[in-house]
Amino acid sequence: MLKILLAEDDLDTRQFVARGLREHGHNVLAASNGEDALHLALTETLDVIILDRMLPQLDGLSVLKRLRVADITTPVLMLTALGRIEDRVDGLHAGADDYLVKPFAFSELAARVQALARRHIPTSVSTRLHAAGLEMDLLRREVRREGKLIPLQPREFRLLEELLRHAGEFITRTMLLERVWDFHFDPQTKIVETHMSRLRSKLNDGFAEDIIETARGTGYRVRTA
Repeated sequence: MLKILLAEDDLDTRQFVARGLREHGHNVLAASNGEDALHLALTETLDVIILDRMLPQLDGLSVLKRLRVADITTPVLMLTALGRIEDRVDGLHAGADDYLVKPFAFSELAARVQALARRHIPTSVSTRLHAAGLEMDLLRREVRREGKLIPLQPREFRLLEELLRHAGEFITRTMLLERVWDFHFDPQTKIVETHMSRLRSKLNDGFAEDIIETARGTGYRVRTA
């Protein structure tokens, strides 16, 4: 069972989605405006947030940005009637984990919610990752390089986590799109390259060696020595 926040101002859509999720056995908290959604997201322990972009009082994009600034890393599925690539990119850059354009099939929404929930860390998996002077604490959400604390945004953290779990192995752009963004298509943007550049800059600040290696046409990897 997942604990899900559903923020949707359209009553019919909200009731339909909430009912379907509850029939799947999930605990659903519902909000009809951005202020209530933000309050619930900041005070409740949630597995997934379903966030409509066009909310009254505080729009979904603003809610999302405030959550990420507050270091709330709960996976967010953003719903929108805006189908343009630019609108999706704006949401992804703000910290959304996935995007679903209205109208949508409930079966697809339910599948995407499950995919996002699988990103939560199982208790059987190590909560610390190490490679070449890097240490990641998955519970504290901290990254250090040779003892120096390196603040990362949620998406940068998730990107580094994927690299550290496969330290020494090249991870392709397609694999990162699927594992970090849950994209099963090419969004035709430089979203991976942009986030990788920011991550590399933060990790290497004050250090002589670039800890991330790029192989054109192959992918990226964290050096192990």
